[in-house]
Amino acid sequence: MKIAIGTKNQAKNKAVQSICLQLIHDPDFISFDVPSNVSEQPFGDEETLQGAKNRARQAYTEAQVTMAFGLEGGVKDLDGQLFICNWGVLQTEKGKQYIAGGAQLPLPQEVALAIRNGEELGPVMERYTEQVGIRHNEGAVGVFTSNIVKRADMFEHIVKLLLGQYFKDYPSHKMT
Repeated sequence: MKIAIGTKNQAKNKAVQSICLQLIHDPDFISFDVPSNVSEQPFGDEETLQGAKNRARQAYTEAQVTMAFGLEGGVKDLDGQLFICNWGVLQTEKGKQYIAGGAQLPLPQEVALAIRNGEELGPVMERYTEQVGIRHNEGAVGVFTSNIVKRADMFEHIVKLLLGQYFKDYPSHKMT
């Protein structure tokens, strides 16, 4: 089964590949660095979900595949506090999109203030932690959960939710 991934982000690719290898017989992966066509820092569930939809749709059109994943991380305001939010979309060859959201975690005021002032979470986290490449490794969620939950873990959960919906409709495609 050919599977497209609408990003070259290491954590997101790892998440899709890890779960698909467990659940799909002989998957063949191809990653595309497709734009989300939303803000560099998606704000709110709607914009973050739209980015995931756009990535899935564009990755699907890039190659002849059975399915394509689009994953997007963003931030959202809830009750005056800024939270991370994550969305995923699975686009199928039949044109159907499966949708799932992931974990949400409050950001410290110092980080939230920088984002509210127009900065993107990745660079803010690099400055906050004095480390390079946070978004490709543990992500903000790893930093704020003492690495108990890493960015790939969050996206693996979303991929499981997406594939669970897909296998409900297409049980014969599931390996186990």
